[in-house]
Amino acid sequence: MKQEFEVDEAFDGERLDKFLAQIYEGQSRSFFQKLIRAGGAEINHKTGVKNSTVLENGDLVTIDIPEARSVEICPEAIPLDILYEDDDLLIVNKPKGMVVHPSAGHYSGTLVNAVMYHCRDSLSGINGEIRPGIVHRIDKDTTGSLIVCKNDLAHVEIARQIKEHSVTRRYRGIVCGVVKDDSGTVHGDIGRHPTQRKKMAVNPKNGKPATTHYRVLERFEKYTYMEFQLETGRTHQIRVHMSSMGFPLLGDELYGGTGKNCAVKGLQGQTLHAMTIGFIHPSLHRYMEFSAPLPEYFETLLKKFRN
Repeated sequence: MKQEFEVDEAFDGERLDKFLAQIYEGQSRSFFQKLIRAGGAEINHKTGVKNSTVLENGDLVTIDIPEARSVEICPEAIPLDILYEDDDLLIVNKPKGMVVHPSAGHYSGTLVNAVMYHCRDSLSGINGEIRPGIVHRIDKDTTGSLIVCKNDLAHVEIARQIKEHSVTRRYRGIVCGVVKDDSGTVHGDIGRHPTQRKKMAVNPKNGKPATTHYRVLERFEKYTYMEFQLETGRTHQIRVHMSSMGFPLLGDELYGGTGKNCAVKGLQGQTLHAMTIGFIHPSLHRYMEFSAPLPEYFETLLKKFRN
């Protein structure tokens, strides 16, 4: 499938492979490097371009991406940390490094592969074959509570509550820097970053309303242990809001949490944990709330900072 993009001044001087990786979210730079080497790209209708070809403002880039092949998603016997389960849903404690559902480059080892094995045929099908049972998600390196729906009725009801912002979602995180205010609220519309397509940003022009409430739990010499409560649930919301305040999540490479003044050796990904989730049960019609304990690496960091 061929698509054309006109290069604007924001990408003037950018390499071709890097430009395409930013335009297409979910595809890696190496994917486009292979495609370019195979002759799948043109600049101003000229062939023979290279990965390192530098773009100029006004250039017309044509890319020919092969049609996606159907990928079979298979159940896998991956252990699950289940906080609660009944006929309608289960609440799982997702570990660090696990992708929630299959995507480009991640077709096995995901939470979906694990719940397909655990639940067999008892999963909602509203989100299709790639995301059975998945009504919301958290980032790969964020740990904690996640709802998985076993039937469509439960899925519709939980999705409605999420849309209405009535689901309780409290997170724990460690940020770089010492936050002075004991509590507060961040309001900032979140949308795609204007030039770095893999990032989100506070963007009043094309963002959607986003609100994060925060509370300081403990202060250390260079870090702050905090609780966050989401009023909305935008992509990367806590990570973006805290970075916009100058306090990125510790370990968050994408949003500035691995700089010289806040790096911790051996830490991979943001220090963020979806601790508590609460909702009206779709069949029992009463409020239920579940909390996932802090992961071991998180507890170890807290002990280290306290000493």
